[in-house]
Amino acid sequence: MGLSAILFVASILLSSFALSCYASGTFSALEKSLLVTSSPKAGHVLKAGEANITVTWSFNKTFQAGTDSTYKTVKVKLCYAPISQEDRAWRKTKDELKKDRTCQHKIVSRPYSPSTNTFTWTIERDIPSATYFVRAYVFDAEDKEVAYGQATDAAKKSHLFEVEAITGRHASLDVASVCFSVFAIVSLAGFFYLEKRKAGSSMQK
Repeated sequence: MGLSAILFVASILLSSFALSCYASGTFSALEKSLLVTSSPKAGHVLKAGEANITVTWSFNKTFQAGTDSTYKTVKVKLCYAPISQEDRAWRKTKDELKKDRTCQHKIVSRPYSPSTNTFTWTIERDIPSATYFVRAYVFDAEDKEVAYGQATDAAKKSHLFEVEAITGRHASLDVASVCFSVFAIVSLAGFFYLEKRKAGSSMQK
């Protein structure tokens, strides 16, 4: 085999290796082998710090047996829907998983089991207002993503729900504010009344 032929074969092998390395780190290369559902119905508005989300996931048995032989861990995450990613670069979806910002909020991490798994999560108080969906990633022994499943799809937009963030104001503070305002007005009116009486008394003398 000549030198040119050896170089040609080597270049093909290197290209294949580079492509396989890149593909293994991309969302499009992941198997959608998990069935995932979440409790909120489309359009539901949930309050951060109060509302709960119940997530259920399991292995999709339509896949060939043994497909999940490398599965070790499942990490369930809260993900921004496309409508809440517009004009927000820090939430943008990227095919390269290291650069993807779709799913930034962890719900739970569990050892992989092909049977039905359920977890109920109280939405954390620091979750911002946005439209969300739930996605579960599967990791192998080297903690690399190898598969996923999610509770929505781009066509149906099912299980997209909204989270209403905590504003920092409470009803008790609003009541106290009103009470102080009323007290101030009453005190001011009383002050003017007393001053008026004093002025009238001094004129009579």
